[in-house]
Amino acid sequence: MKNTSKNNFSGKNNKQSKKNSNFYSKNSNYSNKNNKFLTNSSKNNNSHNLNESNNNKKNFSSLNRRESKSKSNFEAFNKTSYVFKDQSGNKNFDDWIWGKHSVYESLINERAINRIWCTSEIFSSEKFYILLKELKLKGVLIEEVSWNRLSQITFGASHQGIALQLACSKTIPLNELIESAMKNSSNPIILALDGITDPHNVGAIIRSAEAFDCKGIIIPQRRSAGLTGTVAKVAAGALEHLPVTRVVNLNRSLEELKKNGFLVLGLSGNGKLSISKFHEKTPMVVIVGAEDKGISLLTQKKCDFLLKIPLKGKTSSLNASVAAAISLFHLTSK
Repeated sequence: MKNTSKNNFSGKNNKQSKKNSNFYSKNSNYSNKNNKFLTNSSKNNNSHNLNESNNNKKNFSSLNRRESKSKSNFEAFNKTSYVFKDQSGNKNFDDWIWGKHSVYESLINERAINRIWCTSEIFSSEKFYILLKELKLKGVLIEEVSWNRLSQITFGASHQGIALQLACSKTIPLNELIESAMKNSSNPIILALDGITDPHNVGAIIRSAEAFDCKGIIIPQRRSAGLTGTVAKVAAGALEHLPVTRVVNLNRSLEELKKNGFLVLGLSGNGKLSISKFHEKTPMVVIVGAEDKGISLLTQKKCDFLLKIPLKGKTSSLNASVAAAISLFHLTSK
């Protein structure tokens, strides 16, 4: 009887032990699940932090790129022809006028103008709209800019929404240039510039053109230096004797010249015909492109001939003003 009770007691203990082991097993599973959850949570947090860090890096690098681009745009702006510096490096605004009243007086007195910057409110205003439209048709480049951009251009001056840069010489319409050229010579030569933005180059070309008896210069409104004080200084007085036309579209102007009997010649390093072997005697338009880019592809298609200057040394190209001078010497000495 005692043995039986002992067995029963030990059986109960075994059952209790099994229950406890099951309980611990469940707890261990639960703990494992918690550990997995914590591990996954940690991974998610790390992933989230990593993504957030990457996003911050992207945003920071994007901000740096924008700042760098803004800085490079501002530096490029300072290098362009509409901000001048004297020999000591100070900004020279001698040929600039800003402020509504001052600019308006310059416009109604028909002063020679190279370029105008204004806000959209000024351009569409009753006082300025007609005057600015007429100037645009005459070849004056007019840019609509924001107030902040205009403040940047004038370096914080009280511009009242409009500023202009005077030209050192007046321009004439294309039809007047053609009429004058045909009247003064049986085989006139006119020089056209394509994409030459350096005012020193433009001034040197004008000087050579006048020296070789060109009958005029054609300068596009855009992608070209205007008739600024720097251009006049480098031209050394040649602008007083050489008519200049500023055109909205160079290619349309070339078509107009062709209709009036002009042969269109383009100077190009890829030209198939050497300029020394060109012997035509006819009214001509000679197109000079920038040293780095040359004549645009669309303008090349308008050319009747693409001429090259044969080079014998290792130098692959010439400065635009030098190329213009050599070409005019060849074309006028035959």
